[in-house]
Amino acid sequence: MSVSPEKKALRISLAVSLVMFTVKAIAFFLTSSTAALSDAAESIVHIFSVGFVYYGFILSKKRADEKHLYGHESIEFLSVGIEGLSITAAGILIIYESIQHLIFGHQLQNIVWGIIFLSAAGLTNLIMGSYLLKVGRREDNMIVISNGKHTLTDVWTTFGAVATLLIVKFTGWILLDTLVGLGIGLYIIYEAYKLLRYAVNGIMNRRDPEADKAIREQLRQTLPGTMTGWHYLRHRTTGHTTWIEFHAVFEKGVTLKKAHEDATKLERELIDALKGDVIVTIHLEPEGTHKDEHKDLKDADQKRPLDDYI
Repeated sequence: MSVSPEKKALRISLAVSLVMFTVKAIAFFLTSSTAALSDAAESIVHIFSVGFVYYGFILSKKRADEKHLYGHESIEFLSVGIEGLSITAAGILIIYESIQHLIFGHQLQNIVWGIIFLSAAGLTNLIMGSYLLKVGRREDNMIVISNGKHTLTDVWTTFGAVATLLIVKFTGWILLDTLVGLGIGLYIIYEAYKLLRYAVNGIMNRRDPEADKAIREQLRQTLPGTMTGWHYLRHRTTGHTTWIEFHAVFEKGVTLKKAHEDATKLERELIDALKGDVIVTIHLEPEGTHKDEHKDLKDADQKRPLDDYI
């Protein structure tokens, strides 16, 4: 059975992250540089993150079952959130070590070897991160995209460390090593914030602006056959799947068979209007009876009106 592009990319990412940590650890032990330590610490977090991301990806592809009727794709948000938290932890560690060196001072050594090892690691991660982003965007998979962004964040920290060692090598200004470590830590936390925001928005079922625009544009076009209107639109997107629900109003006297046929046509049009898998649930209503038909639902759910949920 062939391996999907996303799974292959994450496997390669995990293997590369293990090698890159080894290279950066060697660079730190050779130089005692705060910037190099920051880079190595970020790589440790990256290894654990990629491992969890890989597990999350495999779980997200499982089909719906009796215990998970809506599938497993929501794990994407948890996976991205864990990666964001991991990056935050790395940023805090880097800032802590930088402040320690700022207070107590430190000495650098073997700077040239450190530059060589870190440069090799940075170039490798640049290629890896670009590859992950390309695969993630092509396959529209946020798990792979977030991993690519994390890898590219690693690149910037590495190149920052290399630039620092070069400047210290030619100027002797060791304080710069500490200051760059602080800057790298703050940058990493900012990148983590963006991933965490995406994860929280997904867990809270925040409206996807692109999906919302596509759905409403399709519904505003000529409605099929005997359908005269719609209301109570709701939708959410989890991974590759968008779930759409709304009430469709039909002409008086229309048969259930005809109404169902027209609803099915609109369902197909909505599926074609969006990317990924689309599941549409349409509640059929005869024209002019909406309030009467729904009066029995008033305060039915813990005395909260239906409009509170829509």
